[in-house]
Amino acid sequence: MQAGRRNREPVGRGNSTAMSAQDERTWSVLSHLSKFLNLFTGFLGPVAALVIWLVYGDRSRKVAFHTLESMFYQVGWIVVLAAGWTLTGLLTTVLIGFLLTPAMVVVSVVPFVHAAYAAYEVSQGEEYRYPLAADLAASL
Repeated sequence: MQAGRRNREPVGRGNSTAMSAQDERTWSVLSHLSKFLNLFTGFLGPVAALVIWLVYGDRSRKVAFHTLESMFYQVGWIVVLAAGWTLTGLLTTVLIGFLLTPAMVVVSVVPFVHAAYAAYEVSQGEEYRYPLAADLAASL
């Protein structure tokens, strides 16, 4: 078993037989790829995941789980990156922030690579779970 994966049943609001397996996979992948909207808008990725959940969450437990998981993951990273870049900006005034800038650039790329990997795994039919976000989504 790899890190980030669990053998739990996905949770959602409805019956998972209402959608075809291909549609479930497609909408689940799109919910993970919604992270890339943040490159252009800064914050609309979680909104896109929420819209997918509102439209398709009651038709598929799998889609509901992946959209909630993606939304929580994205919100968490937005908070972490906003705090990190704010601290880096503040510390730049005393020159220490210049040392943090390369580290923050690398940290800023991590959620996009992780979201792309999750989308790939889901597109292959695997049940990928983000650490922490999956547990939060499963509890709802």
